[in-house]
Amino acid sequence: MPSAIRRFLQSLPPGQILVFYYAAAILSGTLLLATPWAAHGEPLSFLDALFTATSAQCVTGLVVVDTGTKLTLFGQVVVLALIQIGGLGIITFSVYLFIYLRLGVSMRGRWIIQETLLHTPVDSWRSLVRSIMLLTLVIEGAGAALLSLSFIPEFGWWQGSYLAIFHAISAFCNAGFSLFNNSLIDYWNSPLVNLTVMALIILGGIGFLVIRELLGFFSVRGKKRVKLSLHSRLVLLTSGFLIVFGTVMIFWLEADDALAGMTFMEGFWVSLFQSVTSRTAGFNTIDLNAFRSPTLFLVIFLMFIGASPGSAGGGVKTTSLALFFGILYNRLKGSEQNNLFRRTVPEEATTKALALVLLAVILIGTALFGLLVVQSSHLVEESPRSFLANTFEAFSAFGTVGLSMGTTAELKTPGKLIIIPLMFVGRVGLLTIAFAIAHRRHRVAVHYAEENVMIG
Repeated sequence: MPSAIRRFLQSLPPGQILVFYYAAAILSGTLLLATPWAAHGEPLSFLDALFTATSAQCVTGLVVVDTGTKLTLFGQVVVLALIQIGGLGIITFSVYLFIYLRLGVSMRGRWIIQETLLHTPVDSWRSLVRSIMLLTLVIEGAGAALLSLSFIPEFGWWQGSYLAIFHAISAFCNAGFSLFNNSLIDYWNSPLVNLTVMALIILGGIGFLVIRELLGFFSVRGKKRVKLSLHSRLVLLTSGFLIVFGTVMIFWLEADDALAGMTFMEGFWVSLFQSVTSRTAGFNTIDLNAFRSPTLFLVIFLMFIGASPGSAGGGVKTTSLALFFGILYNRLKGSEQNNLFRRTVPEEATTKALALVLLAVILIGTALFGLLVVQSSHLVEESPRSFLANTFEAFSAFGTVGLSMGTTAELKTPGKLIIIPLMFVGRVGLLTIAFAIAHRRHRVAVHYAEENVMIG
C-alpha cells in the first residue's frame, strides 16, 4: 500500500475508516461490472453498475438488471464476491489479512470490530476471525450440498452445482440475489429448497457470535455447560417471536386471497418462508403483488426490524425491538432501569437503540418523500398502490432486504440515486455513519437546572 494512502487511512477515525472500506469495495465492484466482460450485449451504464455493486456489497438484493440473464459468468462472480465480502464484513477480511501477514490489529481496528461484530470483548482476535471464516465455509458448504440435491437433477452437474453455490452464499449472507428471474417462486412447494434456504437465512441473520455461543451451549465440556449471554438470548427470543408472528399473520391475512387454492401445508410453507425472508434476505416464493395491503404493511414492519447485530442483515435490529419492549415493561413496573433476564442493560445501549430507531425513521421518511417526488411527477403516473410500492421500496433498501413490488425496475435516475445511499447506510449502520460525520464526542461538564416539558 502506498505510504500516502496509508498515512491518510491512519489519520481517519474508526467510523470513517469503515465507511471508506465499504465505499472502496463498491467502487471496485462498479468498475468491474461496467466492463464489457460483465454483461451480455451492451455494457452496464455506470449508474446501473453502481446500483448493482452497492446492492451486492450491502447484501440487499434489489436489482435494476436481471442477474441471471443480463450478467455474464464474470459479472455474476463479481456480484457473488461482493456478496461474500459484504456479508462477512470487510473488517473481517482485513483483520484476517493483517493476521496472515503478521501485521497485527491496531486499537482502532479493534474498535471497529467491536462495533461491527461483538457485544463483549474477546480474548483472541485470531481465534474470532478464524472461527467466523470456518463457520461461514461449513454453513455455506452444507447449504450448497443440500441445494445441489434439487438443482443438479434439474440442471445438470455444472449448472446445478453453480446454482447451488450461488444461492447458498446469497442466502447465508442474506443478500437475496437469485439467478432465477422470478426468485424462488418455482420452488414454492419444495420442502428441501425451502428448509435449506430458510436455515441459511436464519443462521446468517442471528450473527456470528450467537452461532458461536450456541455451539458452545450444545457442546458440553465436562460437567459445565456454556451459558448464553443476554445478547444471544434476546436475539434468539426476538427472532423466534418474529418468525412465528409473521407466519401466523401472513397465513391468516392471505388465506382467502394469495394462498387461496393451496392446501394447509402449502400455505404454511409459503407463509413461513416469507416471514423468514422478509426481515432481511429478499427471496420470495410468491408474487408480492398478490398480497393484500395489510400483509404488505406487515412485511414492511418485518423489514424495518431486520436481522440481528453482528450479522449479514440490516434494519434497526432485533435487539432494538427487545430493548424497546424491555423499556416499556420496566417503566410499567415503575423501574428506572432496563432489566431483562435478571440483567441490567446499560443506559448507553438503550440510548443507542432509541437513537437508531429515530434516525432510521427520519432517514426513511426523507428518502420516501424524495422517491414520491421523482417517481410520480404527475397524478396520471400514480397507480392506486404507488405510495405503498414506494414505501415498500424504501424500507426494503434500508433493511437491505431486496424485496420489491416491481418498483426497482421502474426507478428513474434520481430514484436510483436515492436508493443507493439508503442501501449503503442500511448496511454500514446509521450510528456508524453518524459517528463518522461527527466523530468527536464533546462532554458537557455543566448540568443546568431542570425544567419540565409537557408530553402527549
